[in-house]
Amino acid sequence: MREKSAARGRAGVTLLELLIAVSLLSALSIGILFSLRVGLNAMEKTNSRFLMNRRVLGAQRILEQQIANLIPAAAQCMAAPEQRGPSVRFFQGEPETMRFATSYSIQSAARGVPMIAEFAVIAGEGGRGVRLVVNEIPFAGPMVAGRSCTGIGVDPAANRQFIQFRPVEIGPYSYVLADKLAYCRFLYREPPRGETPERWLPAWPYLAEWPTAIRVEMAPLEADPARLQILPITVPVRVNRDPNFLYATW
Repeated sequence: MREKSAARGRAGVTLLELLIAVSLLSALSIGILFSLRVGLNAMEKTNSRFLMNRRVLGAQRILEQQIANLIPAAAQCMAAPEQRGPSVRFFQGEPETMRFATSYSIQSAARGVPMIAEFAVIAGEGGRGVRLVVNEIPFAGPMVAGRSCTGIGVDPAANRQFIQFRPVEIGPYSYVLADKLAYCRFLYREPPRGETPERWLPAWPYLAEWPTAIRVEMAPLEADPARLQILPITVPVRVNRDPNFLYATW
């Protein structure tokens, strides 16, 4: 009987053993939660990096497609709502501003209606760096394109005419293609003329010609080796048609 009573007394769990079990379970739970937190943070950083890389590739693709699908459109310049000016080739090429008609849009890609693409380089958020924005306006003919054109000016120094454009209006519908850039500028390739080889111009001065290529030079404000960096792009312009010339039809 005494042996049975002693065995029955040793069958329970002591308070010290219970405290040790609870401590081990707590340490194990903390380790699991810490591992989950580290894994979730790593997954969030990976997703953020993936989205940023995808945005960079998307911005470069949009630029390439919109320039490559440039339409040889005409613009009926309007100095005032009731005054119509001459019909000219619709193209604005400046160091930080660019306008032209294109068959590629951000929303509908190559399946949508022709658009007027207005590119502008503006100051970045908080005055840090610059950003590249674009407006898309449905192109419904020379009259619509002419709303951004005020007339024809003359450069007496170069004895050359040029189109006068209104500034690009930045609003809530403007799309930010690239942000946090150290710089962004447009260059336009001039075709070779006689013995003069082709060259890149910071502004397109010719009223009756198209550039043979457009180059967009960009660089990030802060280089991050872990992310895909935005690179300069060069897109050939395969347009040589004059929209104001009546070609013969057969």
